[in-house]
Amino acid sequence: MEKRKQLFCTLLVPVLSSCAILTACGSKGAEDGKTVIELVQYKPEAVSVFEALEEEFNATHDDIELKIESPNDAMTIMKTRFIREEYPDILGIGGDVNFSGFVDAGILADVSGYEGLSSVKQAYIDMLDNLEYVPTEGTYGVPYVANAAGILYNRDMFREHGWEIPETWDELLALCEQIKSEGIQPLYFGFKDTWTCLAPWNALAVDLADADICRQVNAGTANFSEAYREAAEKMLELVQYSQDSPMAYGYNDACTAFANGESAMYTIGSYAVPQIKSVNPEMNIDSFVMPGCDSAEDNILNSGIDLVFCVTEQCENKEAAYEVLDFLLEHENIQFYLDEQNAVPCKNETFSLAPEVDGMKTYIEEGRMADYQDHYYPAEMSVDAQIQTFLINQDVDAFLEKFDKDWLRYNRDIIRKVEKYEAGH
Repeated sequence: MEKRKQLFCTLLVPVLSSCAILTACGSKGAEDGKTVIELVQYKPEAVSVFEALEEEFNATHDDIELKIESPNDAMTIMKTRFIREEYPDILGIGGDVNFSGFVDAGILADVSGYEGLSSVKQAYIDMLDNLEYVPTEGTYGVPYVANAAGILYNRDMFREHGWEIPETWDELLALCEQIKSEGIQPLYFGFKDTWTCLAPWNALAVDLADADICRQVNAGTANFSEAYREAAEKMLELVQYSQDSPMAYGYNDACTAFANGESAMYTIGSYAVPQIKSVNPEMNIDSFVMPGCDSAEDNILNSGIDLVFCVTEQCENKEAAYEVLDFLLEHENIQFYLDEQNAVPCKNETFSLAPEVDGMKTYIEEGRMADYQDHYYPAEMSVDAQIQTFLINQDVDAFLEKFDKDWLRYNRDIIRKVEKYEAGH
């Protein structure tokens, strides 16, 4: 068996071009008697943050050695390791369909007994629960940080022109008309990169569709043709205020244009701020929640879990893994991550947030938020490309009909599991 592991590790080197994955092929115990806890995380843009956290942990703990791996294409590497039954102790992943699959496969341990979980905002724990294909007793991750998505705006430009922040859909359209009448481009999109189509889509959908609509469809009690119609119609309205040919420009183009003052607003998440400021470091950016509803009280912040720490079922020393989680959840360590990554904390404490999310703070503090709808979409369905095609063809009925049809096709196994669960409960 050991030779087989070594051969497998050797074969993976040229394929995955990363020796980081070989850590689990060795022993979990260090030569100096320390307990080794391996954490594999999926965010390449946060490598320097995790390197600093690893160094700090190891400098302050005598009995545990923390090894953090941040490989490229981390999800592929994780899944490859799972096939070989080579499990890290802790996973750092997103709160999306991959988390759902790992829970369903029994890879993740129930951490509901971990004391640190009580410090996490309930809204984010609910998001994890909603991601499960069928209700599963327990909690299988510790939400760490989130993103917030809505509309970024040029704060200086708004002040100069006296524009007011819209709180309803009609006010948003009126603002776009006002901006346009003053010879300024209201919105800029980078829809050449199809994933950017999901940003305004998600922000509208959380306002206009139930947070658990995907679960309802799987259970056969709803359909997307009804649930998503208003979101689709309003997205078409929004695109009328974009630059010419939004499909001809990508994410970097849109970030650059917004940074250079070519538009007053940009419908994207807080994750885009570092890219924008790499072009214009002095840009004064703020954001507001997508006002998709007719009443301001009904608007919801689109915020999803960007990083959740999960202990694997095969972790041999869960107490040591919990000690690592305790360290990561310390206030100063979360603040360090927020400062470096422009993120939103999942922990229910007062943190210093980036000024770019000033307009969303009330929603964050009150927990008035719902997960990204695309966190429930199977990758094979390519919803981002479907939305791009819809925006080109502008046929709401055709888009929704295909959405319903493809959902049944790509989720048939999950739907069977739901049917079986419902039959037994």
